[in-house]
Amino acid sequence: MIRFQDAAAFGAALDALPQPDDAALAAARTRQAVLTKPAGSLGRLEEIALFMAGWQGRERPVLDRVRATVFAGNHGVAARGVSAFPVDVTAQMVANFQAGGAAINALARACGAALSVVALDLDSPTGDIASAAAMSEAECLAALNAGAHSVAADTDLLFVGEMGIANTTPAAALCAQAFGGAAADWCGRGSGVDDAGIARKVAAVESALALHGAQSVTPFETLRRLGGREIAAMAGAILAARRLRVPVLLDGFICCAAIAPLVATQPAFTDHCLAAHCSAEQAHGRLLGHFGLEPLLRLDLRLGEGSGAAVAVPLVRAALAAHNGMATFAEAAVAQAL
Repeated sequence: MIRFQDAAAFGAALDALPQPDDAALAAARTRQAVLTKPAGSLGRLEEIALFMAGWQGRERPVLDRVRATVFAGNHGVAARGVSAFPVDVTAQMVANFQAGGAAINALARACGAALSVVALDLDSPTGDIASAAAMSEAECLAALNAGAHSVAADTDLLFVGEMGIANTTPAAALCAQAFGGAAADWCGRGSGVDDAGIARKVAAVESALALHGAQSVTPFETLRRLGGREIAAMAGAILAARRLRVPVLLDGFICCAAIAPLVATQPAFTDHCLAAHCSAEQAHGRLLGHFGLEPLLRLDLRLGEGSGAAVAVPLVRAALAAHNGMATFAEAAVAQAL
């Protein structure tokens, strides 16, 4: 199990990223070359199979253990009217997750993922990032470790989601700090705010960047000052997955924003990640562009919770079914192309 002892250990883990298994990747590529189909004819399904082989270290990767975790946290910046919903909804939705009644519950069941829910100090919202740091060092480290603790080494595929009223505001701040641009470039409608709500969101992000930008010089400090507990937990989980060579399906804007400070420092950080979808949140496509990732799906989703990643799991299952289950030319006695 991965644990970060302090901020320096978190930084050191980010500086020493494991790579995929080259031998397994080569074996999978050799297998792809002799399956009964024209080379490359299954398009991205072939790419997915090779990706999974490299990170699982298997010529024929499997999806026996798909795991999902939803992290929940509350945000002090919500008091500025940047969300369409009151902060009480975070705890209410956690109860809904635990009762099995949310979209992610239904989608996790449909895709065969084991779902867990981690609520992070919901009675103690983070600091308002427009006027204070979101978390102390100890609080940020605890959130990162809550995420890392959730990742089991025997996981075949991981995805993480979130619940946190107002969390598109810190997500926008993290992206602007990581990749530049105006606050308005990264602020969307989130839960459905009107134009006045977007203006409040932009103002909050601008204030947060002015206050914290100069001090946000490491991924840890950026997450601590501009993020939130559930956001840091997602970052900790995805970094722990990389340390364990567990492949990850990235969900929507907030999930991706959680790792924006890590990618800004280590552009190869997303090598163990597939972008499940591009959401309807207006900045998500821009963020995926910075990551160098092409989404598997474009369905105009904007729910969060890990829902888009859950919808993409069957695509990974299809890719592995073709890779593992097809006959080779020799097995099928079919003439191979010259």
